[in-house]
Amino acid sequence: MLRDSFGRVATDLRVSLTDKCNLRCTYCMPPEGLDWLPKPELLTADEIVRLVTIGVERLGITEVRYTGGEPLLRRELIDIVARTAELEPRPQISLTSNGIGLARLAEPLAAAGLDRVNVSLDTLDPGTFMRLAHRDRHADVIAGLAAADAAGLRPVKINAVLMRGINDHEAVPLLRWALDQGYELRFIEQMPLDAQHGWSRADMVTADEILRLLSTEFDLIPDDREERGSAPAERFLVNGGPARVGVIGSVTRPFCGACDRVRLTADGQVRNCLFATEESDLKTAMRAGASDDELAERWVAAVATKRAGHGIDDPSFLQPARPMSAIGG
Repeated sequence: MLRDSFGRVATDLRVSLTDKCNLRCTYCMPPEGLDWLPKPELLTADEIVRLVTIGVERLGITEVRYTGGEPLLRRELIDIVARTAELEPRPQISLTSNGIGLARLAEPLAAAGLDRVNVSLDTLDPGTFMRLAHRDRHADVIAGLAAADAAGLRPVKINAVLMRGINDHEAVPLLRWALDQGYELRFIEQMPLDAQHGWSRADMVTADEILRLLSTEFDLIPDDREERGSAPAERFLVNGGPARVGVIGSVTRPFCGACDRVRLTADGQVRNCLFATEESDLKTAMRAGASDDELAERWVAAVATKRAGHGIDDPSFLQPARPMSAIGG
């Protein structure tokens, strides 16, 4: 198992397929974009599937989530999903996406074995979307969500980040719309993972603020019918249920003590945390001829060094050099 020194066991693998993205969301990267990884540095589809297979068949991984950048930009995505679905034991397979291209790919991905999707949508207003993402693609995201729902990739979850003075007034409208559509909305505190290193705690809309905003229109009751376990979202029944809303307070309400996630970057580095400053290289060893047993041993050793928490409240905290797009969400 992928067990760390605090007794936590990683069973949820987040795999970044590319650092490229077709949006330029302000909390992730500058409008002009970033220098993308050269193609030779990226894991090939075969290398991705090999490492995922080691994780599932040898190390106890039970859930695989493909991320980016934007994973829909990866040409071999459907093949990677299909090969993942053939593993024994079969893991749960999910995708985190900005939704652009999902209208075209939702059905093929479902047929390949994808179980569900998380789609980022921070606003219902196309103008605000343009301001946040620097691209006029709001309608494409809405169409992608509808296609995912029609393809049976449920529950369709929406991830929303509220930015002070930009879209924080949309908390209630976003939830009302998600309820009407049958989607599960999760608000996420803005995290210090932007390439510009411009994150400020004072500018962050906190989990407490989000709940206060929602409580002006909705009755929210903590969902005690299921154990939260390692799930990052605190879930609340809306107006008595069964609909729910989630709030992920990564900064002010950290859930590090129950974390079961491990990350594999698009260039083959193991990361134990979004905010880690250390990585463990599997790609170089793999390309040098390491066996599956050797790669598994390296992976186990990497996870064993996982820290107790992300340390954002520690005065010595340093924002990771890699932005979110280069880590994988």
